[in-house]
Amino acid sequence: MNLPIEDFTPQQIVAELDKYIIGQAAAKRAVAVALRNRWRRQQLPRHERTDITPKNILMIGPTGVGKTEIARRLAQLAKAPFIKVEATKFTEVGYVGRDVESMVRELAAVAMRLVEAEKADELRQEALVEALTEITENLDEQINPQPVMEYREIVDQDGVERTILVTEGPSQDEIDARREALKEEIRQGKHDQATVEITIEEANQGGKFLQVFTPGGMEEMGLDMNSLFGGNQSTRHVSRKVTVAEAKEILTEAYATSRVDQAAVMKEAIYRTEQSGIIFLDEIDKIAMKGGGSGPEVSREGVQRDLLPIIEGSVVPSKFGPIRTDHILFIAAGAFHESKPSDLIPELQGRLPIRVELESLSEDDFRRILSEPKNALTAQYTKLLSVEGIELVFEPAALDELAHLAAEANTKAGNTGARRLQTLMERLLEEVMFTATELTEKKFLVDVSYVREKIGSVIKDVRRNKTLI
Repeated sequence: MNLPIEDFTPQQIVAELDKYIIGQAAAKRAVAVALRNRWRRQQLPRHERTDITPKNILMIGPTGVGKTEIARRLAQLAKAPFIKVEATKFTEVGYVGRDVESMVRELAAVAMRLVEAEKADELRQEALVEALTEITENLDEQINPQPVMEYREIVDQDGVERTILVTEGPSQDEIDARREALKEEIRQGKHDQATVEITIEEANQGGKFLQVFTPGGMEEMGLDMNSLFGGNQSTRHVSRKVTVAEAKEILTEAYATSRVDQAAVMKEAIYRTEQSGIIFLDEIDKIAMKGGGSGPEVSREGVQRDLLPIIEGSVVPSKFGPIRTDHILFIAAGAFHESKPSDLIPELQGRLPIRVELESLSEDDFRRILSEPKNALTAQYTKLLSVEGIELVFEPAALDELAHLAAEANTKAGNTGARRLQTLMERLLEEVMFTATELTEKKFLVDVSYVREKIGSVIKDVRRNKTLI
């Protein structure tokens, strides 16, 4: 489905998430409603929008069940700026470490890259024409005779010595016609392996903005050093020899980016950050633990209190300008094994009104995860080995056995959710991935016996409490 986000109903949003995430219907439903409510808010008159605040979400569930993936896929679906941060990385204001406001600045930086890429894509056709012209000229000068101009001394009819400019070789019309034909050949890829020399701009180290140390770590102030020194202090011109195919990509990207209106990009990026940004705040349960009133417990509560104004709505200064956080969607998540949501400070609890519990994955879920999603693990490895000309085939019974062993390992060696499947798949296919270039048989079958041979001993060690996975 390739629809603009405003055309997605909540049911369609859930259907899109189902393509990548197995189960967790309640969580998918909650984020689908949250995303649709954003669109509904945008349809209201401007003076009424400020009264509609995002309904932030708290996801509760063990690791590896899809919390991050749901939020990430939601952001991709909405083409919204998205970042994942861990609450444990922050420290209370005044302590050495990351300031909670830094996550809003990171979100704005993501939005800048997102908008700049979109604007550049819109200009790629124009940029490609410019790139082809430059490549054509460079390649033509290498492979074809060029006009030779030189000054010569002559004696005219009156016996007077004069210096004249003489041009020898093809005429300009002949060169233009030849280059048009060459340009079309380059467009069609007929000269992709030829080598040309191009000049590109590279950013100097140090960047465009002044960086300073703050209690929250390294921050960037909104001071444009180019404007300060009145020149191109942040870039340099470098010559590189590349293939024509590489030159087309490099120059098209460079010309497209250079045509982008950076002021318009910054304005749009701030708007998207404020109106459609999504911050996934993981491990929030780690700062919810209650203690005796001193030491780390106080710091954890301090982080919660620092988070509160950001989630409630405040203005965060950044190098792109001030950013309001009132309508950023916050999706907090945690396992809550050693704490519970009520251990959060009451004010923060109130700012996460939607609570969804994600279920632990069953053996049947593992079996479906192996083959059903668009990015299923079996499909990933099949594509990787196809590059080597190897056809990787999984018997259904082998996937059943793999799912069973993953469920057993999670029960006895700590529940890592779907991540356990990734570990077992690496063990299972390590040898074929290593020897793929030497295999004479181009079809590789993974059956039950192969699964038991490769990871059976690992599971036996798990049973003996000799955990290796």
